[in-house]
Amino acid sequence: MSTEETITIEENRKPKPYWSPYLAGFGLGLVLLGSLLLMGRGLGASGAMTRTTGLIMHSIIPEHTMSLDYMRAYINDENGIMNEYLVFLLAGVFVGGFVSGALDNRIKIQIDKGPTASNKLRLSLAILGGMISGFGARLSRGCTSGQALTGGGTLAFGSWLFLIGAFAAGYSIAYFVRRQWQ
Repeated sequence: MSTEETITIEENRKPKPYWSPYLAGFGLGLVLLGSLLLMGRGLGASGAMTRTTGLIMHSIIPEHTMSLDYMRAYINDENGIMNEYLVFLLAGVFVGGFVSGALDNRIKIQIDKGPTASNKLRLSLAILGGMISGFGARLSRGCTSGQALTGGGTLAFGSWLFLIGAFAAGYSIAYFVRRQWQ
């Protein structure tokens, strides 16, 4: 392979530019509107994750899963535990994200972190943060995407309080975690 061919291949692999955030936000708004009109419900991910967790738990430890009132309600759903549009929506998010990344040449395996953080620290903090967020989402019976998109989009007062609180918490802790990225 000649040097000229190598340069051409590398140039073809450059990632495409990101979409305009205004266009992407407008598109997300249309998806939310379609969800409300067609399904009668908004967007969110924690319900799908709970159903998936319930299915996995029921296949491994069925007696224990059925002893939990919270999980039993999902297992005994007359339509089936995975027959819920949010499960398919979440699967579509993963598939669509992968296809979009492949088409725009953005798929690569990496760990984003600051120069002072090790891979182990970055992954540990990400897992811990995900666990705390997941617990909080189920405790409040909804996830941040459901609160922000669906609740905010329908002008629900509690969702707007949540959004203000989430941004305030983010800004107040940013100073302390910023050093990991500098």
